[in-house]
Amino acid sequence: MEHASFRARLSTLVLTLLAAGFLGATLVRFGPGFGTDERELDPRLSAESVAALRRAHAGDRNLPLFYARYLAGLLKGDLGVSRSLDRPVAELLRERFPLTLRTVGTGLAAGWLCGLLLAVLTHFFRIPAFELLSTVSAGLFLCVPAAVLALMFLYWSAPAGLCIAAVIFPRVFRYARNLVLDASGRDHVTTARAKGLGKTRILIWHILPSIAPELRALLGVSVSMAFTAAIPVEALCDSPGIGQLAWQAALARDLPVLTILTLIVTAVTLVGNFISGATVYEPGSAV
Repeated sequence: MEHASFRARLSTLVLTLLAAGFLGATLVRFGPGFGTDERELDPRLSAESVAALRRAHAGDRNLPLFYARYLAGLLKGDLGVSRSLDRPVAELLRERFPLTLRTVGTGLAAGWLCGLLLAVLTHFFRIPAFELLSTVSAGLFLCVPAAVLALMFLYWSAPAGLCIAAVIFPRVFRYARNLVLDASGRDHVTTARAKGLGKTRILIWHILPSIAPELRALLGVSVSMAFTAAIPVEALCDSPGIGQLAWQAALARDLPVLTILTLIVTAVTLVGNFISGATVYEPGSAV
């Protein structure tokens, strides 16, 4: 029964991935300005050169045919050629993906560290002023869009990873704080407290193990959030990663690049949710 459930979830993951790639390509194909090339405005080009540029985009207009050919090439390791940068997409990804991984990894680690630390402190210090300050601080970061945060961190010359941490931190804090407060009132924790156990021992042996599945589920969601936030952050902070590439490709309606990036972001989201194996539920508040 478990094997059948695993196969069903894996099949759903693959089908969702394929559908997301096709829908992403569809949005680009029918978006305004698709099929145009700014190089056509160069007065130095001859009519034959302009016609050649238009023929290069002609194959992208038949969307089902393009996607079928793209998937066939993808299975062979061929990711296509960027129309705007005139370089193999695989080469662009090899250059930029490691930087994005470091940025996202730094942001996730810092965001989770700050969020969990602040949530744990609410367990030790039940001071109204402290709880108000932490809640207001997290709320402010939660209300500010990632692009605005990127501009602020660019002004301060701060690393892009810290900007992603600022995006992740308030969500982790609010979720983890509510979990800790909810677990603190459970029967087994009340019993441990009645036996005279200290707050640190109760936290480590009774609270954190009981909320570990929910935190694991949030981790899968936060990975998707971090990769999504990397697009405006890297574009505005001029960090040459996948996010900046996605922004440049979107401006140029670069279909091969946008298709593979859609597949990557979708795969990261689906794998994160697949590994977590649980639906994120926050007692008393939404994430």
